[in-house]
Amino acid sequence: MTTENRENLLEIRGLTKHFPVKSGFLKPNKESVKAVEDFSLDIKKGEVIGVVGESGSGKTTMGRSILRLIEPTSGEVRFDGVDITKLPRKALRDYRRKMQIVFQDPLASLNPRFTAEQLIGEALDTHNLVPKAGRRSRIVDLLEKTGLGAEHLARYPHEFSGGQRQRIGIARALAVGPQFIVADEPVSALDVSVQAQVLNLLLDLKRDLNLTMLMVAHDLGVVEYIADRVVVMYLGRIMEVAPARALYANPVHPYTEALLSAVPIPDPDARRQRIVLKGEIPSPIHPPSGCVFRTRCPLATAECAKVVPPLEQVGPSHYKACIHRP
Repeated sequence: MTTENRENLLEIRGLTKHFPVKSGFLKPNKESVKAVEDFSLDIKKGEVIGVVGESGSGKTTMGRSILRLIEPTSGEVRFDGVDITKLPRKALRDYRRKMQIVFQDPLASLNPRFTAEQLIGEALDTHNLVPKAGRRSRIVDLLEKTGLGAEHLARYPHEFSGGQRQRIGIARALAVGPQFIVADEPVSALDVSVQAQVLNLLLDLKRDLNLTMLMVAHDLGVVEYIADRVVVMYLGRIMEVAPARALYANPVHPYTEALLSAVPIPDPDARRQRIVLKGEIPSPIHPPSGCVFRTRCPLATAECAKVVPPLEQVGPSHYKACIHRP
């Protein structure tokens, strides 16, 4: 069954996250960092969504807001029809089992005083998932699923390589039997050869366990390899959404075109025209009016400053937020 024919696991509507700017003593907070603005997306069961964009585009904040690791400012996140943004903390605990995260820096995300057995077992103990007699065999099974084994049980995080630590992080996320995983730049801190191994592991787990994933990345090559659909973000807003093949073959939004123009081509004889964006990403405290990309866009006109472009369909499951592209 293709992902187009599957039911939605998550339905995200108008997700917004603003961070108040700290001001001086006795001064009110009148400004905020607009990290994510009006993010809406359906994620189907068994689908891998790739989210790309420059640093500061709101990718990580969006992923953590979906899980309520960061409390959204507004919007809805429906998981199997239940809006988890409205759940009290106690009720949210049950959904923690269903939604997990794999962090970018495996060393920083693992308690250095815990062994691999303790790190993975902690999740099992928190949710009382296995009896004490079967705890170790379950942990060994999780290690083996991620390419490690029983010989690694007593090792501490500093005794592993970066790739092995990330495998432990993945095993820990899998321990509670989640349906949905946010992978927050899970290979960006790894060597290129190790990146491929971890990506292949994630693909195998997605297939074997029917996992649904949201992969946050700045490397478009990583996203092309693993994603069914791709979301392109800029300054907290969605610029383009499309099936991975369609996006890479026919990008519509000028920002997507610029990102793809910087991706190396493996063929030494092939040539791609590089699109260099001028300037830096504007401050998320004072984003541009209208289209937030207009200050760097080669197609920008005065009209772009007047209205926020809506996401409009340009093909099967392909949407863009640009008034100058058909």
